[in-house]
Amino acid sequence: MLTVILADAINLGLAKMAEACPGATFNKLDTLRAWHVRDESYSKGLAELVNFQHRLPFAAHWGEGKTSSSDGQNFKVGGRGGQTGQVNLRYGTDPEINFYTHISDQYAPYHIKAITSTIRDATHVLDGLLYHESELRIEEHYTDTNGFTDHIFGLCPPLGYRFAPRIRDLKDNNLYVPDEPKNYPALSNFLGEKIINQKIIRSQWSEYLHLATSTKQGTVTASLMLRKLASYPRQNGLARALREIGRIERTIFSLDWLLDPGLRQRVTAGLNKGESKNTLARAVCFNRLGEIRDRTYELQRHRASGLNLVVASIILWNTFYLERAVNAMRAKGYQFDESLFKHVAPIHWNHINLTGDYAWKQHRHVEKGKFRPLQPIPNP
Repeated sequence: MLTVILADAINLGLAKMAEACPGATFNKLDTLRAWHVRDESYSKGLAELVNFQHRLPFAAHWGEGKTSSSDGQNFKVGGRGGQTGQVNLRYGTDPEINFYTHISDQYAPYHIKAITSTIRDATHVLDGLLYHESELRIEEHYTDTNGFTDHIFGLCPPLGYRFAPRIRDLKDNNLYVPDEPKNYPALSNFLGEKIINQKIIRSQWSEYLHLATSTKQGTVTASLMLRKLASYPRQNGLARALREIGRIERTIFSLDWLLDPGLRQRVTAGLNKGESKNTLARAVCFNRLGEIRDRTYELQRHRASGLNLVVASIILWNTFYLERAVNAMRAKGYQFDESLFKHVAPIHWNHINLTGDYAWKQHRHVEKGKFRPLQPIPNP
């Protein structure tokens, strides 16, 4: 089973993996995948890893698990799988697919979704926040410009999230007020000619609450509803009301962004953690030149889930052994400034041999319920 998961993660495929793993055959690996590899299985396995890392005391140096960020990582779709990808000129002229990942402030990638590259990231922001299976209770979420729309701003408050995107060219996004812009001379450079349509909000308020309740309970997925609302004619009442509520929330957030340096620092730090995780994921998914060549969307989802599971495992491993190393050094008499631990990220992989034969050898210490030995620690 570990071999099948690793075949997904490193993008090697079952046939080549059988050659690289002594004792494994393609038929055996294929049977295991058919019987046991499912989206819900990957989701539950990921939740176990994220929960374990969240409970480790050392993870608290990076955050409380209450904030997160999300971003899409682009992978080329080559070979026979090319027909399942789509072309987005933002990334070039070749077909590609995006792995959209949510990562907590403790570096745990708690949700991933394979999406077509032609769909805006914002459509899938709420899916990760609402439908992950970990113990994380996210309160504030960060995205880049491609992850925000006024509809997301409008849906986040009733769902219990503070949405904090880093918006490119913020000065070009007009703020909105409830009455005449001339009544706000201090904001004259930020206001457009339109004002908030309070009438449409009042008339659609019950439908708005119904929408928020349905998405939170999972009656309908948030991404599906956002796609439908975006495709509705402009005169659709609920879509207009949600946009107006989103404009109110975006205006409040924009003012907070301008006035609060701490908010800007939190957002930047959260997005940088996501970029660091993407670098680790790119290093793990190295076979076939990093191209996803599966012919079906189901196998592409499994490829994304396997990659995310192994990345989460590496982050958990690093967190656990960093904590053991610090405790061992303290026992030797070393003193630490704990405020510096937040700068030691658990995303390094220099100590991991990614290439070669994959042999699952048992370790005697691990077999007895113990841990792998640390490097000798000199006296301070």
